[in-house]
Amino acid sequence: MTQKKASNTQASNNFADWQKLNHLFYQQKDVVTIARQLLGKILVTKFNGVLTAARIVETEAYNGVVDKASHAYGGRRTDRTEIMYHAGGAAYVYLCYGIHHLFNVVTNIEGTPHAVLVRGAEPLIGVEQMLLRTKKEHADNTLTRGPGNVSKALGIYKQHTGISLLEEQIWIATDGFSYPKNKILATPRIGVDYAAEDALLPYRFIVKDNPFVSGKKAKD
Repeated sequence: MTQKKASNTQASNNFADWQKLNHLFYQQKDVVTIARQLLGKILVTKFNGVLTAARIVETEAYNGVVDKASHAYGGRRTDRTEIMYHAGGAAYVYLCYGIHHLFNVVTNIEGTPHAVLVRGAEPLIGVEQMLLRTKKEHADNTLTRGPGNVSKALGIYKQHTGISLLEEQIWIATDGFSYPKNKILATPRIGVDYAAEDALLPYRFIVKDNPFVSGKKAKD
């Protein structure tokens, strides 16, 4: 029997139905649009045959050379940020405070250093493995709440920066599900006070009332 595809309000529980996002998605020119579109998509990792997956519920857009909050502001190019100048569809993973590995999606065309940080996700597959990785005893909302926890639970580390999201270790998929527009909120980003007026840009997107969203509870 042929399974029906998931509607925009109903997720598919069948991993075989999930479709990996292609380069055309990542190479769209508006990083803010991509950050919003990533809500509801599924971040998947497969390392040494172990599959883990979580639905994205919080993202932040970073608008390249014109964005004071971006690592590439002003055209800055270093060994760390060079991957941001690659064509969209690669992983940019950096170390924050010497502790947290933060997973970003490189977007846009080659030479334009846009990126989207994944800040929160809701576990779907491999919760037991996520608990082992994070050394947690119970699967509560802290498991994948906040960007450091997302990466740790899914086994993503700085060493994975540069990996193609079109291959078989880290990728993002859709199962046809999307959140209703009234469940998606845009807010200023978190932890970028150094960016002056750019810190106030509404480049953070969250799923309203989702327990895996980090930071303070957002207001309408």
